[in-house]
Amino acid sequence: MSQDVNAPVGDAATAASPAGGLPTEPPAARQRPAPRAPWRQRLHHLDVKLSPYLYISPFFILFLIVGMFPLVYTAYVSVYDWNLLGGKGEFIGLQNYRDVLANPYFFKSLVNTISIFLLSSVPQILISMCLAGLLDTQLRGRVLWRMGVLLPFVVAPAAVAIIFGSLFGDRYGLINEAIGWVGLGPVQWHVDRLSSHIAIATMVNWRWTGYNALILLAAMQTVPRDLYESASLDGASRVRQFVSITIPMIRPSVIFVIITSTIGGLQIFAEPRLFDNTLAQNGGSDRQFGTMTMLIYDFGWHLRDLGRASATAWLLFLLIIVIALVNFALVRRAGTHRGKR
Repeated sequence: MSQDVNAPVGDAATAASPAGGLPTEPPAARQRPAPRAPWRQRLHHLDVKLSPYLYISPFFILFLIVGMFPLVYTAYVSVYDWNLLGGKGEFIGLQNYRDVLANPYFFKSLVNTISIFLLSSVPQILISMCLAGLLDTQLRGRVLWRMGVLLPFVVAPAAVAIIFGSLFGDRYGLINEAIGWVGLGPVQWHVDRLSSHIAIATMVNWRWTGYNALILLAAMQTVPRDLYESASLDGASRVRQFVSITIPMIRPSVIFVIITSTIGGLQIFAEPRLFDNTLAQNGGSDRQFGTMTMLIYDFGWHLRDLGRASATAWLLFLLIIVIALVNFALVRRAGTHRGKR
């Protein structure tokens, strides 16, 4: 039968092909969508490239204002004869650094700072790691225990000083009373150099151990439980699992805790100042527990010499950088050695 020559053009476009195939789509339906306008493409490209930087820019802007600017400005002040009342003086170069290094109290405060840092940070990290391992087990009332370890961190430093001042009192302290029960003489916690360091380190450990334990606990909870099950099937004890599985898996968090503890331990100020019961509050009658931050405070506010205070602050900053890098290198070497074994 012949086709109708009077059929509409549109119907002819959708008619069956002479070869007997399926109807073909109209050419207009097969056309691609119109391209975007060039300005919209450029805007979309800029949005994809710049949006991540805009999202993280508030942190870096805040860091430049409250972190980098004070650091650079302190270095600028340290090379001038700068008085708190008189203001900026003449340029004297590194003379402030020479005066600080020649000061007899500088090396004494340096030794005190490192001693208190070692007595506080090392036990603090070890105890917090063990405490986090205990909190990671199936304990009854786990939420209550985890909240409880954070309570010392919430207590104000002034309240901590009052509590530990009663514990470490030279005449009527509770610890001296307990020592007397076993026939030992009282300890002069505010007079003896090492005893005062132990007392201050105990205050620091009591306040910060729970905080670090929660950081390590959060890292431990990301360790796959299949590793512990496989180790249990191989006969590994809980201690062996903790040493061989948990610690290597949370090594980045351990490094973070070590570095932050190093920074905080070397910048300690509130605890020794509140522990001091003398009028000058310079770290004891002979500065037997005076730290470098207390020396900075003494230079800046008691002597009104901001130049030497800034120089001392920069020396402390360099000390923190050196010790933090040493800690980081030791932890990395320990992890590499364990991995080779």
